[in-house]
Amino acid sequence: MKKHSRSAPLEALAPRHHGPVPWHLLLQWLREDGVVTPEEAERTARRCSQAESAQPALERLAGVGVARASDGAALGIEELTRFLAGRAGLHYLRIDPLKVDAGKVAETMSASYAERHKVLPVQASAAEVVVATSEPFITDWVSEVERQARRPVRCVVASPADIRRYTAEFFALAKSVRAAQKSGGAAGGASFEQLVELGKTGRTLDANDQGVIQVVDWLWQYAFNQRASDIHLEPRREQGVIRFRIDGVLHPVYQVPPGVMNAITARVKLLGRMDVVERRRPQDGRIKTRNPAGDEIEMRLSTLPTAFGEKLVMRIFDPETAVKDLAALGFTAHDAERWEQLVARPNGIILVTGPTGSGKTTTLYSTLRRVATEEVNVSTIEDPIENIDSRLNQTQVQPQLDFGFAEGVRALMRQDPDIIMIGEIRDLETAEMAVQAALTGHLVFSTLHTNDAPSAFTRLMELGVPPYLLGATLLGVLAQRLVRTLCPLCKRVDEEASTALLAEAVRPWKINKGNYRPYQAVGCVECRMTGYRGRMGIYELLAVSDAFRAQVQGGVTLAELRKQAMADGMRPLRLAGALRAADGLTTLAEVIAATPPLQ
Repeated sequence: MKKHSRSAPLEALAPRHHGPVPWHLLLQWLREDGVVTPEEAERTARRCSQAESAQPALERLAGVGVARASDGAALGIEELTRFLAGRAGLHYLRIDPLKVDAGKVAETMSASYAERHKVLPVQASAAEVVVATSEPFITDWVSEVERQARRPVRCVVASPADIRRYTAEFFALAKSVRAAQKSGGAAGGASFEQLVELGKTGRTLDANDQGVIQVVDWLWQYAFNQRASDIHLEPRREQGVIRFRIDGVLHPVYQVPPGVMNAITARVKLLGRMDVVERRRPQDGRIKTRNPAGDEIEMRLSTLPTAFGEKLVMRIFDPETAVKDLAALGFTAHDAERWEQLVARPNGIILVTGPTGSGKTTTLYSTLRRVATEEVNVSTIEDPIENIDSRLNQTQVQPQLDFGFAEGVRALMRQDPDIIMIGEIRDLETAEMAVQAALTGHLVFSTLHTNDAPSAFTRLMELGVPPYLLGATLLGVLAQRLVRTLCPLCKRVDEEASTALLAEAVRPWKINKGNYRPYQAVGCVECRMTGYRGRMGIYELLAVSDAFRAQVQGGVTLAELRKQAMADGMRPLRLAGALRAADGLTTLAEVIAATPPLQ
């Protein structure tokens, strides 16, 4: 594809053209630059003559599937838009909604003006206004916007489909926030208690305000579209901040006035059947809704009092993430086979360990769904129930009623269970009940907070569980972490990667350098220039052997337990991650940041 200077004037690149770009002219430019062959241009011209005449040139050519000369692949609308931007000497922009402050850009022009001129402001700073357009040779609107904004306008070229979509979304969101704020009038900056009192007297900035309802609905659908795992509503002194966690990293999304933030929080609490008036103590709740595809999505809610109001976090549980097979979760063939053998055992204890947010819940639910056949009774005791499933008998602990994990397991033992899942072993009483359940013929799953798999044994002994009971009941421990996976569209082989860094990271282990093919994170519009898209688990699986059991009962040190576990086939987390980096699925930097060093 011929390169054009981004700083070249439009007249130098297309001296005879002004106004909308017709499809036949765009096709001519593609042919002139060698992007398509003359024969393909003729075939495309015939197909375009029969296509819908009202479509913009970019969408029209993308719709008929014009073939690229280099490899015969169809040119998509993004590639065509990028080509047009080069012809116009402008920057191409793939609009990332997470990087657009809808409130600010909506102030630069009205929705009707943006729709009429088919443009969309995407950035507004004190120095300039950046406006996206799919018709770079139509510029009669620029001077008017510059006069109204009192700042220069910088044009970028974006897909017409993206401009239409985000024009509707950004202006609708800004309108809803303004409507919610306006309906409260002077109550916009009031405290929550004042808002409640105002609601009793007829003022309407509350959970049922139409503007607030629209903002909450938009927020959820937006989070689902962006693959967010958590939504954070964070009150601040001046403005409330909304952030999404995507692939383990938080991204700022929007800022709203404090009064609107309070109303949004109240709306979510109301839907989650929480106490709307009480904001002095933490609360938990849950909501079921649907994503844009119509699939049911469950969200777990958690509130916490902060200096400027209630902070609310919504954790999103997509049912699709909990039905993955072991390979999709990130298990290697080596560990998947050993895990399958463990979960097929009739009785004993299997633990999953790792810090908060390491994917323990996903692993446990995926495993439970695999073993929950019609022939077995699978019962759980959780705090809280993270994902409701009709195949499981799930119970939530209620500390205010003196019904904790230990009491729950004691009750489950009288319910004829085959498999029991305990949300977490936190104290000696719960650990003793788990041991008792295993000794009486049940398969018990649970979680524990330790850095690696062998540490689970020392942790349980510190709680007071005798070593001989651990040796008799504990079948295995799975330690895990989550690492970001490389974006498949932009990752590139790292020719300058140092094998010395790999050798140092996995010392004293060794990886065959001939099999090491490292990739680096590059960044593209699909992954928001991070170079990563999605996450995967890396695992350290300790299956208890007779030799390891003898070590536990003999009271050896943690270092000796690790040595025996590795002799039995356990791959440490750092080594497991390095192998995934060697396969080109992630980077060594990600693995080093997520895993403890080898000991």
